[in-house]
Amino acid sequence: LKLMSWYELRVAGASRVAGRDAVVVTLVPKDRDRYAFEMHLDTRTGLLLKSLLIDAQGRLLERLQYTRLAPGAPASAHLIATPNCKPVLHTVAGPAPREVSAWRSKWIPAGFELAQTGLRKSSASNASVTSLLYADGLAHFSVFLEPLNGASARDTRVQLGPTAAVSRRLKTTDGEMMITVVGEIPLGTAERIALSMQRQDVQARR
Repeated sequence: LKLMSWYELRVAGASRVAGRDAVVVTLVPKDRDRYAFEMHLDTRTGLLLKSLLIDAQGRLLERLQYTRLAPGAPASAHLIATPNCKPVLHTVAGPAPREVSAWRSKWIPAGFELAQTGLRKSSASNASVTSLLYADGLAHFSVFLEPLNGASARDTRVQLGPTAAVSRRLKTTDGEMMITVVGEIPLGTAERIALSMQRQDVQARR
C-alpha cells in the first residue's frame, strides 16, 4: 500500500518463464525520479521468475530471470549444520556517530526515507567516510561523504546501465568534502540529491 503512493500497480497479463506460467505485474512510477519495474511472478509459488527495469523512455536497463527452475524441498541431509555453521551474534545498535547524524539531504524524491547510516575508514585515504542509505521499499540509493583533506578530486557524473553515480565537491567550515551518490535512479535525480546534501549542525557553503 505504501509503494502505491509512488507507483501505479497493474496486472499486465500472463507469460511463461523457464517453462512455468507467470503473472506479469508492472510498477510504473508517478514521477521521473525512479524507474519502472516489470515483474513476472510464478502463478503456483509467487516466486519472482523475471524482473525488468525500464526508464522513462521505455528503454530496458536491466533484466534478471531464471532460465531453468526446479522448485522443491531440499533433502534432509542438506539441512544438517556443519561445524562451520556458527551462531548468529545479535548486537544492539547504538546512537549514530556525530559525523553521520550531522549530514542530511535538503531534497530527496518523495517516498524515500533514510534506512541506514554508517561510518567506515576509506581504503584509499584512511579518512572517515559517512554513508547514508535511502529507500522507498523497492528502489534505493546511497550517499557517501568523504573529507578530501587537501587531496585533488573532480566532479563526475556516470550512468552505467541502471546505476547512476554522481560526485561533487562541497566546501564546509571543516574543509572540502566529496559527496558521492550511487544508486539505481535516474542520473538527473542523483545530481539533484548530491547538490542538496548539507550538514545539519554546521552551515555548509558551496
